[in-house]
Amino acid sequence: MTQTIAPRVRTLVLLLLAAACALLAGAGPASAHAALTGSDPREGAVVDKAPAQVSLTFSESVSMDDDSLRVLDPKGKRVDDGKPSGTGGTAYSVKLHAGLPDGTYTVTYQVVSADSHPVSGAYTFSVGAPSETSVTVSGQGAGGGFVGGLYGVGRYVSYAGFAVLVGGAAFVLACWPRGSGVRVVQRFVVSGWLSLTAATLLLLLLRGSYTSSGKVADVFDLGLLGDVLQTKAGAALVSRLLLLAAAALFIAVLFGAYDKREDEEKRDLTFGLAVGGSVVAVGLAATWAMSEHASVGLQAGLAMPVDVVHLIAVATWLGGLTALLVALYRGPADTPVPALAVSRFSRVAFGSVIALVVTGTYQSWRQLGSWTAFTDTRYGQLLLVKIGLVAVLVGVAYFSRRWTAQLAEATPAAAGAAAARRGEKGAGKASTKASGNASSKTGTKASANASSKTGTKASGNAKVSEKGSGNAKVAEKESGTTKGSGTAKESGAAKGTGDSQRAAQLARQRAAVDAARQKRQRDADPNRFGLRRSVLAEAGIAVVLLVVTTVLTQTEPGRTEEEAKAAGTSSAGSSAPATGAVTLDMPFDTGSQNGKGVVRVELDPARVGANDLHLYVERPDGTAFDIPEVKVALTQKAKNIGPLPVAPDHITTGHWSASGVQIPMAGDWEVAVTVRTSDIDQVTISKNTQIG
Repeated sequence: MTQTIAPRVRTLVLLLLAAACALLAGAGPASAHAALTGSDPREGAVVDKAPAQVSLTFSESVSMDDDSLRVLDPKGKRVDDGKPSGTGGTAYSVKLHAGLPDGTYTVTYQVVSADSHPVSGAYTFSVGAPSETSVTVSGQGAGGGFVGGLYGVGRYVSYAGFAVLVGGAAFVLACWPRGSGVRVVQRFVVSGWLSLTAATLLLLLLRGSYTSSGKVADVFDLGLLGDVLQTKAGAALVSRLLLLAAAALFIAVLFGAYDKREDEEKRDLTFGLAVGGSVVAVGLAATWAMSEHASVGLQAGLAMPVDVVHLIAVATWLGGLTALLVALYRGPADTPVPALAVSRFSRVAFGSVIALVVTGTYQSWRQLGSWTAFTDTRYGQLLLVKIGLVAVLVGVAYFSRRWTAQLAEATPAAAGAAAARRGEKGAGKASTKASGNASSKTGTKASANASSKTGTKASGNAKVSEKGSGNAKVAEKESGTTKGSGTAKESGAAKGTGDSQRAAQLARQRAAVDAARQKRQRDADPNRFGLRRSVLAEAGIAVVLLVVTTVLTQTEPGRTEEEAKAAGTSSAGSSAPATGAVTLDMPFDTGSQNGKGVVRVELDPARVGANDLHLYVERPDGTAFDIPEVKVALTQKAKNIGPLPVAPDHITTGHWSASGVQIPMAGDWEVAVTVRTSDIDQVTISKNTQIG
């Protein structure tokens, strides 16, 4: 086993990364939260005369533009007239041209669900009798293709950037304040901010094409971008960019003023940074919670704050874990991650796991609704994979905690041994210094005595010699002495420059050798080495876990899929079923002032047995209004059953409902509605529908 990464651990990480790539590659277009639950005319229906409009009913509210709902004749020509409009609740309709000839007509729809995912599909119905049609409806571009794949990558990068930014900053503030001065930790947190900012800008540009045509050329369409800014998803992305500007200021203070302060001074600033950072983190998490699955459906008011807590717990755990891994592997030898910091993170991670379990349990119940949804829906299957990964991650974290405990126990002993070695080394240096000083003093004294005697004798000889010397010799001697002095000065200066450069080079070499020695000593610690391996394994599993989480956010929740199946609707929402909720729109005119309008009847699930009936009354301009009386009757003429009266209760303006409406048998039933707009003005209108 090497001192860097064990071969088995390296293989594990590579396998996990390969699995992550496979999950991203196989994610496909985003599944929608909304599903088509009814239509009028229904899929495959053959009607005697052309309808005045086509109506679609979804499981939740959706947003539409001018081309969201189209109707094509057998030759592929559009026969819809005007813009699609909501008829109340989750039903939407578009008017048709008058006098349509017999033949098969194709209805296509492309809308955006309330949780920001695109929904598209198509079906056919016939007038008079089925006919050949030249219309070929391939999967529309919304949510798929190259733009859809790129959008999915952008979502993953945004989640990863959020985890790195929040988790890395939390690791520094809560676990290792000295890490604010470590360059690799600074780069790690800044990379998270850059990734999240770049991904958010990319998602904002791709959003228009992603929810409409799916064409790359439309990415830079300013008109589409303007439309995106008016949607809930667009507002969430813009809000995220503004919060990232505040996050940039937070990072500047964390790695600037905070790092330069002493430990005592850091305490006051830590509280302010913790409060400000928490506000920014909650705001960033809310941009997801308020625009995706948590914002629609059951208990949305509770689901959104729960989703915020879930996201922050994930980021604190996985982002902090990755920050610890980077510090363990890339941190400088002279600033190793202390055992105390690892112990603190272990406690923070434990608290994050508790929060994940609690919030994840609630989210699972909310999005699935039944135990069978775990195995019968794609969302449930992915959720089982996520739960398994979390369990494995917690198991690996258990071993990390053991290594942390052993490292904490070994640290005091290692510190004591290091202090003893430094003491022995200091004593040796002192002994050597004392011996050197004594020898120096003795040698100096002996040398001085010898020099004194020799110098006296030589002085006498010099005096004798000096008497016989001439002026020329004296001048020559002086000249030679001056020349030699100049040469010596030049040589000394050059030698001094070379010595200083050599000394600087030696100092750098010694520093590099010391750093390498410290790194070897740090890596040789079996407890630290074991911790590094276990943290690396955790980080590898976390990569795959983040991918699964990203795919989950793009998948139709199991509760919606099962409700659509129960209504007989395809979970993909691409076609209307033979049975399920039906919506009937019937225009009326009693002949009096304000006597015109539209009655819409919703019957759910339109099967034998108990049904829920909702009735809406609207003016021609689409506004709801009340009338003095409305009655409903159900008749099956083929079996001579009925009319079966239904007396709906008034709920609110323009809305009546009745529950437990019993339909005794399947077949073609006539739904007749009597509308009274004054004391004497009333009319009865009817429409047939198939009860399964």
